[in-house]
Amino acid sequence: MNSFNKDVASVGFSKVIIVVFGLLNSVLVARLLGPATNGIIDSFTVYTSLFMTIGSLGIRQATTFFVGKEKYLLEDIKKAIVFIWLFTSVISFLACFFLIYKFSSNGQNTTWSLLAVAPLPFSLYNTYNSGIYLGQNKISNFNRINWIPVFVTFVSNTILLLVFNLKVTGVLIAVLIGNISITLVLIRKDNIIRYFNSWPEIKIIKSMLSLGLVYAIALLTISLNYKIDVILLDKLSSAYEIGIYGKGVKIVEYLWQIPMLLSTIVFARSAIAKNGKDFSFKVLKLLRFSFVIVGILSVVLFFMASFIVILMFGDDFTGSTTVLRLLLPGVVLMIIFKVLNMDLAGKGKPWIAAKAMIPALLINIVLNIVLIPKDGANGAALSSTISYSIASLLFLFFYLKEVEISFKEVWHLKKTDFDIVFTILKKLTN
Repeated sequence: MNSFNKDVASVGFSKVIIVVFGLLNSVLVARLLGPATNGIIDSFTVYTSLFMTIGSLGIRQATTFFVGKEKYLLEDIKKAIVFIWLFTSVISFLACFFLIYKFSSNGQNTTWSLLAVAPLPFSLYNTYNSGIYLGQNKISNFNRINWIPVFVTFVSNTILLLVFNLKVTGVLIAVLIGNISITLVLIRKDNIIRYFNSWPEIKIIKSMLSLGLVYAIALLTISLNYKIDVILLDKLSSAYEIGIYGKGVKIVEYLWQIPMLLSTIVFARSAIAKNGKDFSFKVLKLLRFSFVIVGILSVVLFFMASFIVILMFGDDFTGSTTVLRLLLPGVVLMIIFKVLNMDLAGKGKPWIAAKAMIPALLINIVLNIVLIPKDGANGAALSSTISYSIASLLFLFFYLKEVEISFKEVWHLKKTDFDIVFTILKKLTN
């Protein structure tokens, strides 16, 4: 079993934990609170999610790149990260609170607004540190940063909703507790107090920010394409429609866990790869595997959508069935972007993602403005599918041009494309 497949298998088990407890958490909140209240929660978390992208400044990706290439001493990189984290935490917290307060339909509730933005500093710290582990190719450490908050959030929600009946407040507190849990572990492990003894090197901060900002712009356009629907639903529709849309999205997004499983490894390995083109061929192998598996699962999901939605969330969320079905074509095509983007990002070329995403985002906004007033959640879903499809096809064109590989080579399915499956099965039986 080679190390590449071992890493994939390792991240795979982490993703299983994330999916299982993420689903359980989603089911718990849906069944206890209903569509409208779920919509209220989504109207807050969409802003914090966007600010995680803005506030992160692409530092995780820049850190992975610099650690992987060994451009600076690790201790100097860590010191720079702590300095950047302090600055971005304050700015992100204040800016996000202001946007929620001014633009969210529920922003006038100061308690909810504060609770919604409270996880930002902790989540940023976790994100920045995960870049170090990716750059060192310490995949197991990276995994813990991802699955521990999800598990703790589920446990916290179970207590706060079932025992204390805190509803929206409880869900927001649970997210905060989940993020704090792994931050405390990282702070204890890193002993960050020692990094306050002296100023970091300005040249390292400049290098990280200059590359990181390019990553951040690319990530922001990607994130906006995923989240703009909820923002516009909040403005043009109702909390109920947001809740219906959110649960449909929640289910289909779990299909992305397959390429996201792979993209974590792709980014880490691409950052340290000596032969970029040979590694790109490995990435295409992972793309073909993902596309086949997700394609099959999406067909099953399309025909079982009604049963799955009602089983998970209850009859109140029946409307999410149509949302789910409308999203599936775009979600499947988005696999192309999800896998291939991490290869170019790992090579230090994140701007190519923005070239594909910006036109797709503009189309998404226009379609949402036209369709949401008439069709609500279904209009948002159709807009997303069209946008995802355009973004993926544009990115495939740019990617092939960048790595100088033909379109025919991308889709040449081989038996070896499924070696990962045998690796995971072998790990299960050992």
